[in-house]
Amino acid sequence: MVFENPSRDHIKELMAGAGNIAVVGLSDNPDRTSHMVSAAMQKRGYRIIPVNPNATEILGEKSYASLSDIPDPIDIVNVFRRADQVVPIAKEAVKIKAKVFWLQLDIVNEEAAHIAEEAGLVVIMDRCIKVEDAILNPRNN
Repeated sequence: MVFENPSRDHIKELMAGAGNIAVVGLSDNPDRTSHMVSAAMQKRGYRIIPVNPNATEILGEKSYASLSDIPDPIDIVNVFRRADQVVPIAKEAVKIKAKVFWLQLDIVNEEAAHIAEEAGLVVIMDRCIKVEDAILNPRNN
């Protein structure tokens, strides 16, 4: 079966209900895409929780070594890692009972999607969370 992202209406609902967004692979370098996207999402009112074992704080938030280390519930796991590295992240997203497993633009991994979907997570692949939010909630731009 071929993977298909949820409808834009469904993504809009997911974004409206999102409190905590864990960003796996969030860089502390402001020139990196993960940093720029996450900073923009933070400015739009989302709580960004960095997951980067090499940083203690990013964007004013404590950084965690893994998803399992985060003490708060996570609504969206937003992933900025290569496609060949996302299967363990999908398994961890399932373990922490995240609601959404989101692979950023140009990241596609059918095995990871299957793992997350089988556990009841909504999966979004090859889409930029910042772009989707800007399209679906233009008044926040």
